[in-house]
Amino acid sequence: MSRIPATFAALAAQKKTALITFITAGDPGPDATLPLMHALVEGGADILELGVPFSDPMAEGPVIQRACERALKFNIGIRDVFDYVRRFRETNQHTPVVLMGYANPIERIGAAAFIAAAKAAGADGAIVVDYPPEECEEFAAAMRANELDLIFLLAPTSTEERIAQVAKVGGGFSYYVSLKGVTGAGNIDTVEVAERLTAIRRHVKLPIGVGFGIRDAATAKAVAAMADAVVIGSRIIQEIENAPPGAAPAAVRTFVAGIRAALDA
Repeated sequence: MSRIPATFAALAAQKKTALITFITAGDPGPDATLPLMHALVEGGADILELGVPFSDPMAEGPVIQRACERALKFNIGIRDVFDYVRRFRETNQHTPVVLMGYANPIERIGAAAFIAAAKAAGADGAIVVDYPPEECEEFAAAMRANELDLIFLLAPTSTEERIAQVAKVGGGFSYYVSLKGVTGAGNIDTVEVAERLTAIRRHVKLPIGVGFGIRDAATAKAVAAMADAVVIGSRIIQEIENAPPGAAPAAVRTFVAGIRAALDA
């Protein structure tokens, strides 16, 4: 079993909502990722999503696209991402780390090699945006056999059949995309989100995290009232972009601490 179920169980016992944070590995430079990961945890993040840089991140808005471009200038690839996780585990053995990205890097090294490297590094799961659950039963089973969770996205347009398939093969938690669009776009309709989560929970018994469009403490707190986890990515990347050289970890820590305080209030 990965660290993810135990993390959600511990938070539920404390009546707390999980805070899941996203950064792109290698952004804004190769040496920034490890300090940023630790800063996120120090600020109050419960689960880290570490983005694998990709040249065609179809689900991402301009903020995370820029992060991928910056990382790719340094030739950061999937094997570098494994190394970041391995080094993070040297001092943090408890915070779950989920690798988030696209099929191409996995297909390039092979599913078995990906699973072996992710497990060896100390990762807990993966979100592969363009892997449909209907085609992932074998991959999901191989992940589970290696104590890794394969986490799937659900959207406002997801059908009952798709939700049921995610319930069948998914692990760790389910990630509900609150907007019809890319990351960082638009404003969340919390009434609509609440209705969709009710429908999803008829099938999915895993914890449900809500992301895309959560940009501040007020929105995070509103979403926390209905979800098991709040996921923030683009807004954190903006903190990194706007910070002076060397100041990104401190900026990220402060921002995340504000979100954590709102969730716990």
